[in-house]
Amino acid sequence: MSHIVALDRLIDTRQIWRGQSANLAPSSQSTGHAALDAALPTGGWPEAALSELLLPANGVGELELLWPALARLSQDDALHGGRMIVLVDPPFVPYAPAWRDAGVAPARLQWIRALHRDALWAAEQCLRSGACAAVLCWPQRADDRALRRLQVAAETGQCLGFALRDSRAALNPSPAALRIAIDTAPRQLRVLKCRGGNAPARPIAFAHGARNGIADAAVSTRIETIRNESEPGRNEPAVLPSIRLATQPSRGGRLDLARHEPSPAPHPAPVLTLRPR
Repeated sequence: MSHIVALDRLIDTRQIWRGQSANLAPSSQSTGHAALDAALPTGGWPEAALSELLLPANGVGELELLWPALARLSQDDALHGGRMIVLVDPPFVPYAPAWRDAGVAPARLQWIRALHRDALWAAEQCLRSGACAAVLCWPQRADDRALRRLQVAAETGQCLGFALRDSRAALNPSPAALRIAIDTAPRQLRVLKCRGGNAPARPIAFAHGARNGIADAAVSTRIETIRNESEPGRNEPAVLPSIRLATQPSRGGRLDLARHEPSPAPHPAPVLTLRPR
């Protein structure tokens, strides 16, 4: 009996070539990194799609890679109607001053705390809602079916989706439109898969402070670790206020993602409500 091989695996290993659409439109979502934009077929992040960042560890520059686009989205109210940027169950407590220093508007940033088994569901609902400009999630265990649901949800909600996963996931096929591995020695980006063309054969240099306008302190590893105290002399919380997913979602439920401003203090956190369809 013949052996069945997944099509995505053949594409990822470059054993077959994916034809490029003649009508492939350029992306309006620049990554903010000129070398990466030049390497991608559409010149930016895939729109209304899921992108995967594959990491050897947390805090290797993944936020530095995403911040330029997130900053632009958070401040572009005219185009996106003030849609939210949502972090679903990040591995560390988000440090609000670092996000602000990177240009992300705090009023457009929301953090959802969820148990691992509920995080994928919450990410899917946020992507699908139409209330979000971008959704970041950190799936611990996600198979092809779960990732495909995230991809379809991003298309439905016209949202940028980012799944930050362990680099070992690169061995498995994925329905994501874009897959980028971040290496630390040397510090570089490897495009493993990109919709609309062949992935570049050569890695892309990714030095600290590669994006203009980010201070060294804002792109250091330290800002991607837990910080629970406010900086002296500032009247803002150091920790972003979070939404707590208090109830495990029932079948057929949905996430009621209200467009509200973060509360002035990180505690108590507002609670997401679940409404039956």
